[in-house]
Amino acid sequence: MINYLYQEQNWQSQLSDLITDPVELLNTLQLPESLLRGANLATASFKLRVPRAFVAKMHIGNPDDPLLLQVLPHHLELEEHPEFVTDPLGEEHANQQPGVLHKYKSRFLLTLTGACAVHCRYCFRRHFPYQDNLPKQQDWLNIKQYIESQPDINEVILSGGDPLTLSNRKLAEWIERLSSIKQLKFLRIHSRVPIVIPNRVDEQLISILKNSRLRIIVVIHSNHAAELDDFTCGKLNQLVEQKIVVLNQAVLLKGVNDSAQTLIDLSYRLFDAGVMPYYLHVLDKVKGAQHFDLDSSDIEQIYKDVLANLPGYLVPKLVREIAGENNKTPLFGTTNF
Repeated sequence: MINYLYQEQNWQSQLSDLITDPVELLNTLQLPESLLRGANLATASFKLRVPRAFVAKMHIGNPDDPLLLQVLPHHLELEEHPEFVTDPLGEEHANQQPGVLHKYKSRFLLTLTGACAVHCRYCFRRHFPYQDNLPKQQDWLNIKQYIESQPDINEVILSGGDPLTLSNRKLAEWIERLSSIKQLKFLRIHSRVPIVIPNRVDEQLISILKNSRLRIIVVIHSNHAAELDDFTCGKLNQLVEQKIVVLNQAVLLKGVNDSAQTLIDLSYRLFDAGVMPYYLHVLDKVKGAQHFDLDSSDIEQIYKDVLANLPGYLVPKLVREIAGENNKTPLFGTTNF
């Protein structure tokens, strides 16, 4: 559970004081030095970043803690697998201009920052060239013109990186700009920050979101019920109380949440916070994440067990994103594993 120190600290302080050294992470959790060599090798190509508030939810002395496994660099990331590539979703082709990824007809994704509060080791954008794609202030008019040239677009998705690493001022600026485009009706914000730094949900952020003309949907990313302590759930519920829709998407990860009971517990815990399960993603085949992959037969059995034990409204959609497709592909009952 997050101790009082992290509950009292503001989110900016927590974001500027991340653990980035594997030695410190292992020492904090009293884990053996035998893990260090692999961690140092893997962090050379994809840096360790994890908030102390998130580390405080991990179990001391447990190298198999499901939260730790998501963030600790591992030597298996360095293995080569022909199916695991740097751009598994073909986003290079969807990158219309700086900041713009247009993959689906009615919505497009806007990457405002390459920064994240946490580096998840399975991140499908771990190789994404953010520095070449971040929109500058002068790019706004080009983005506006692009949206208006595509009349089917009615929703913008803020992603990244993580849009909630931006200051409230910058976030409000972009929301105000997007609100000025009459054809837009929805704004979706995809973020892991409320899970790893719950204090990011502050009064100013809530005010910005609830007062927008656009219908706001916040999509958080939680993979395990242990991430959702009472403090975190309380923060998420503050959004829900203001009639902001909050959904969750999870990724099915070997060693982390690859059991029906773990996913069932996650759905119930999300519901405690007023959050609805949305997607359960099959792992995107990104280079460096192959050790998290599961056999299709295991995935199907896990999902069957989830269906058998949860009411329908708490069952996330099992999906895979396939490069070039117009939507995410539902998997259960299909041959698309």
